[in-house]
Amino acid sequence: MNKLYESADAAVADLTDGITLMAGGFGLCGNPENLIRAIHRKGIKDITLISNNCGTTDLGLGILLQNKQIKKIVASYVGENKEFERQFLAGELEVELVPQGTLAERIRAGGAGIGGFYTPTGVGTKVAEGKETRVINGREYLLELPLVADFAIIHAWKADKWGNLVFRKTARNFNAIMAKAAKVTIVEAEHIVEVGELEPDQIHVPSIYVDRVVKGESYEKWIERRTTRPRPEGA
Repeated sequence: MNKLYESADAAVADLTDGITLMAGGFGLCGNPENLIRAIHRKGIKDITLISNNCGTTDLGLGILLQNKQIKKIVASYVGENKEFERQFLAGELEVELVPQGTLAERIRAGGAGIGGFYTPTGVGTKVAEGKETRVINGREYLLELPLVADFAIIHAWKADKWGNLVFRKTARNFNAIMAKAAKVTIVEAEHIVEVGELEPDQIHVPSIYVDRVVKGESYEKWIERRTTRPRPEGA
C-alpha cells in the first residue's frame, strides 16, 4: 500500500506522447510544480491538457506550452499567457473554452461516473454549438459531458504513504476533483506523514483515488500579480 515514489521523474516515467492530462491548480495557486517540471524534462508531446488555465507565459503549465508539448487544452481562463495567445492565433494549438463552473462540474461528473448533466450556462452562445438541448420547467439547458483523463497531476499540502490527501486553503481548488477523474492520479505533497497521522475527518481525498505520491521540493508558489495598497504616510 505504500505509494511513495523516490522522485517526480520516477512518478511520471510511464507518461507517453498523446496522453490526456489533468493538472490541478487555479492560476498559479496549487500548481504541482515538481510534476510539471518533471513532465517538461521528459519532453512528451501531443498532450491534451485539462486545466483551469495554462499558467503564465513563463511559469507553471506555461513551460510545457513553450516547449510545444501541448496540442490541445480544455480550460476556462487563458488571459495570462502570451505564448498561449500566439500559438492559438497561429493555429498551432487547439482550444476548448469551457465556463469555469461547467468545467468543474464536468470533471466532478467524470470522477463520479455520471454520464452527463444539464446546465443553462452557455445557452445561446458558441458554447452551445453542436450540443444537445432540453427544456426543463420552461428553461433551456445544454447537455454537458464528463471529463476524464489518463493521468492527473495534483498538489496537496499533506499526504500519507497510502495517498490520503489534505489540501490547504485555496490550493484545494481543482486538485480535489481532478484526483478522482483520472485513470492514474499522481500527487506531490509538501509534507509526507505516516499512515494514521492524518485525522480522518480532515482528509479531503481518500487514498482509493490516488496511485502515486511524491515528496515535493523547492516550492516557489508563484503569484501572477501582486497588488498592495500604498502605505499611509507616517505608518
